[in-house]
Amino acid sequence: MGAAPLTADSIGKALRALRTASGLTGETVARRSSMSAAKLSKIENGRTMPTVRDVELILSALNVSEAAKEQFLATVRAEVTEATAWRLLRRMGPWKHQQAIRAIEKTTVTLRLFQGQLIPGLLQTPEYATAVFSLPPALPAETRARTVAARLERQAVLYEGIRAFHFVVCEHVLRWLICEPAVMAVQLDRLVSLSRLPGVTIGVVPLSGRMPDFPMTCFSLHDDRLVMIETFHSEVTTRDPKDVRLYLDTFERFSEAALYGDEMRVLVEEIRDGFLP
Repeated sequence: MGAAPLTADSIGKALRALRTASGLTGETVARRSSMSAAKLSKIENGRTMPTVRDVELILSALNVSEAAKEQFLATVRAEVTEATAWRLLRRMGPWKHQQAIRAIEKTTVTLRLFQGQLIPGLLQTPEYATAVFSLPPALPAETRARTVAARLERQAVLYEGIRAFHFVVCEHVLRWLICEPAVMAVQLDRLVSLSRLPGVTIGVVPLSGRMPDFPMTCFSLHDDRLVMIETFHSEVTTRDPKDVRLYLDTFERFSEAALYGDEMRVLVEEIRDGFLP
């Protein structure tokens, strides 16, 4: 694409050429990219401007080499920060959003996730996840069930043994009653259990310690290339190296203040016992 202005048409043509050369059908690439065939068709035909995330998922589905992928992505990072309003994701189907996140997680070697609001989705029990998606604006029952199922399907990556997961959660998150106390107790039991999985590290920032920063928002770092941040109105994605560095540094500060291993498990079990009759 050279120095020519980036357009939906030029990006679409390039992606279509790559798919044609790969010998894969549109249906196959769309399925691997966790998007509909109709959406992929619109992207390839220049009728929809893809996000950087869309492009990355498509390139991964095409098995493009990492070097070629980075070179291609560099040409579409004119706007390295993107925000997608929750209302739009809700309109498209929140379970599809869970599937898109799953596709990103499948291409991640090291995931670092900080949470100051909720138990991370990859660690949630079905009952806790249901309570999360019942918070305002609550999803309709059928939509909620599909979204919870999609979230639980994401958790399979924890057991593959080929990735590293580092979760840092603030202690107050473990105490907030967004569901019945019995559900919270089971959820905290699951945290203790998952903390023993190979490749899974869970840290808890205790209330008794000095906070290293304000837990203004939650975010996930996918290797050193991508950060996803959740705000009240949207999900923000950035690949700007300076932003990625900022979030890496922020994660490290909270990580250094967290408890791990047996110390963490003792704290979590004490909180759990407080929910039991």
